[in-house]
Amino acid sequence: MDYWTAIDNIYNLTLTLSFLILMILMFHIGRKGIKVNNRYGGISTIICGICFLIFGLYNSIVRFFPYPYNGFMVWWIGIILLVSFSFFAIIKREVRKMESETEDVNLKGEKKPILKRYIERMTKENPYREDITFKMELIRKSFHLMGLLLLLAYFGFFALYPVTLIVSDSVIVLINQIQPAYELIWGPIDKFPFVFGDFQAIIYLTMMALIGALMFAIISDLIRIIWGPEYSIFNFLTKSMLRNKEINATGPQIYIITGFIFSYMLYMVGILHILAVFSGILIACLSDAAAALIGRRYGKHKVIVRSKDTKSVEGFLAGIVLAYIIGLILVGPIYALIGALIFFLTDYFPIYTADNILNPIFIPLGIQLFINLLGLPVGWF
Repeated sequence: MDYWTAIDNIYNLTLTLSFLILMILMFHIGRKGIKVNNRYGGISTIICGICFLIFGLYNSIVRFFPYPYNGFMVWWIGIILLVSFSFFAIIKREVRKMESETEDVNLKGEKKPILKRYIERMTKENPYREDITFKMELIRKSFHLMGLLLLLAYFGFFALYPVTLIVSDSVIVLINQIQPAYELIWGPIDKFPFVFGDFQAIIYLTMMALIGALMFAIISDLIRIIWGPEYSIFNFLTKSMLRNKEINATGPQIYIITGFIFSYMLYMVGILHILAVFSGILIACLSDAAAALIGRRYGKHKVIVRSKDTKSVEGFLAGIVLAYIIGLILVGPIYALIGALIFFLTDYFPIYTADNILNPIFIPLGIQLFINLLGLPVGWF
């Protein structure tokens, strides 16, 4: 085994251990959530933990990324840890400073610094809410637009090449420009896994974007759960839109990205059709957002689902219709019916499991099952 092969194995082992550590933390947090009677969040968090176990096993056997991209991901995780704990240290120092103050230094009507206002909001009132305002729901659901970003990353749009291909080609240009520095850190340039216009780069870099997003979101969310919401940089950036379902449990952004990675992983090993995967991703993102927002704004006919949450007929219809339209565009009219039906089932029937993790997994699996059974063409081309 030469030096660079050993480095490759170290990076891959580090990435595998990262998933296994996350698995342990998710199991621990999920158990705590169940103990405080947050079964919805606790069970959903444990399901994510099971997925992380599968991710760790997959990476140790098959690998998510070739070298040096597994190294890039490990460095990304290190950068996130550095940024997250730097923010933690800044907030910790500000909290101690506020605790030592004997009088209000802003009595003259001066506007308090943003960090001070943020900490006061997190500590002087309960940041977890049973319900959030429509504006906060709109901001929260805006994160679901990342499904469209994934579509651009993989397929591009008309004259726009897939974003991941643009990134890959740019990296190739860069490493050729800085060849001596690259070879010092990452090894011989002729072992770089991709060439210009390589379709494999699209596949791997889309997964890299998914796992990179997961690591950013989950590290910050774990800090929120373990030390408090005021210490989470993600919580700070999103202006704290926490619900009671997130007490001792990870947030919905973790569930949905985990579901994306799971289904995309099944595509990478040849189990799922790529259009089935993206049908699940876009339905999970856009239909769920449409159902929530339409239901909040226009819902007049209330429905109590199996989890005892109150939703609306208008919201259900909006979500189901959009789910069918998305499926119709991507996989055709027959498989679109399957996707819309599964969306309805995962939205109405689960009692203790988040639809954010069920939709991106079960919709692609359901569509793929009927692709195998019916053998009809997928899509329009």
